[in-house]
Amino acid sequence: MTVAMPAIAIIIPALNAATTLEATLGMVADSALPDVELIVVEGGSHDATPTLAADLGATVIEAPRGRGSQMATGVSHSDAPWLFFLHADTRLEAGWDARLASFMADPANAERAGVFHLRFDDASPAARRLEWIANRRSRWLGLPYGDQGLILSRPFYEALGGFEPIPIMEDVALVRRVGRNRLVHLEGDAITDARRYQKGGYVLRMLHNLACLTSYFIGVPPRWLVRLYG
Repeated sequence: MTVAMPAIAIIIPALNAATTLEATLGMVADSALPDVELIVVEGGSHDATPTLAADLGATVIEAPRGRGSQMATGVSHSDAPWLFFLHADTRLEAGWDARLASFMADPANAERAGVFHLRFDDASPAARRLEWIANRRSRWLGLPYGDQGLILSRPFYEALGGFEPIPIMEDVALVRRVGRNRLVHLEGDAITDARRYQKGGYVLRMLHNLACLTSYFIGVPPRWLVRLYG
């Protein structure tokens, strides 16, 4: 009996994500996508993340801590022709599965990548302002946040060289190779946990992120940026 290849692998890097992972995995479980392979890549959690992920039907694998190495490891454990990278604290707006299906069905997207719009689970004006800035950065500069999700075909991912095993800026490194003209902005929101922004304040966090991004662009090694990012 031949087992059908999964149409898409949803790869979620996780580290101490038990408080948010259940909602993310539940959203995937309720999707209408056929042949989904759900992979949670565990980076050394001290909470119930691995057990929770397994109980909710995900394949759980281990990798060295760092989203770059975790997501690259997830890809190596799948043969799916399409890859969707999603953070463990992000949920997608209703209809996301149909939008991914439509993206995959269009031959023009074989060498493009798709992202959703960023939204925080916070109704404050400060959250709305940062969303506006982040979404304009994504459209104008081709630099989406990792929180926006990322879908692309496996051949395109491999042609780009995949995620680098770096501790930070792995998403920026990859989307720079995608390029603004090959980045598709899908309808719908990626709704992200706002707690890390609320903790220090949205303005301070935005400036903090900008400092990290600028430092990366001028050549500061990612391993030095981990302490700055916090």
